[in-house]
Amino acid sequence: MKHRFTVPVIAGTLTLALLVILYFVESTVWYVVLCVGLLAVLWGYNKYVKDRAADERKQLLESVQRTAAATLGHHRHDWMNDLQILYGYIQLGKIDKLASCVDRIKERMAVESKISRLGIPSLVFYLQSFREVNSSVQLEVSIEDDLELGKLLTAEDAEELTEAIIDTIRAFQFAGRSSWGEMLQLKMSIGLDDNELSVSFVQKESSGNTEILFQRLSEVLDGKQIRAEHGDSGQASVRLRMLCGNLKEVNACL
Repeated sequence: MKHRFTVPVIAGTLTLALLVILYFVESTVWYVVLCVGLLAVLWGYNKYVKDRAADERKQLLESVQRTAAATLGHHRHDWMNDLQILYGYIQLGKIDKLASCVDRIKERMAVESKISRLGIPSLVFYLQSFREVNSSVQLEVSIEDDLELGKLLTAEDAEELTEAIIDTIRAFQFAGRSSWGEMLQLKMSIGLDDNELSVSFVQKESSGNTEILFQRLSEVLDGKQIRAEHGDSGQASVRLRMLCGNLKEVNACL
């Protein structure tokens, strides 16, 4: 972090020094030389800023690509497991078990389809790549039928909602476990309640500190349009509520 500010400080110091010298110099030749030096410093700093921004964009793109590739790999692994189970049942002649296996596949496909239709790219990517970036959390997702958040929320509200969901899961990770080695099991449900969006989190087999959980939530949600409240399933549950900005779309969905 210290090196991040080194170049701007050096560039600013050189620029200030050159400007001070220019104020007192009387020779035309030295005046031209100092002006050229000042322009060189400004050009070099501008190039540094552009190169750094390009490197950061490249690193971000590579990170997203790695996450996307790993996510596709997980999906492929799941499909291979399902196909092997189906093939095993067929080989063993256990036709009666095929229906339950197919129903389980259909249920997972339905959830993936609902996630992809949410209409908030950042939230969709986060949920679809969740297992890759959160190996210590088992998240079960339930979404109301035909729910398209992209139509119900403004761009600013959609970004705020995504941040709130991520922060809430992090709060559960911090306060919802008795030890760091414990696998956190969460169920998240997204739906509409009148003209409000409701996102509920229920922790299975709670062993954490609920007081710390809500304290962290109050900190991360401070100043946002989202409020947190205790859910209906006891102390190990949280409900986020947010007023939908596009009321016409909400009324059309109700």
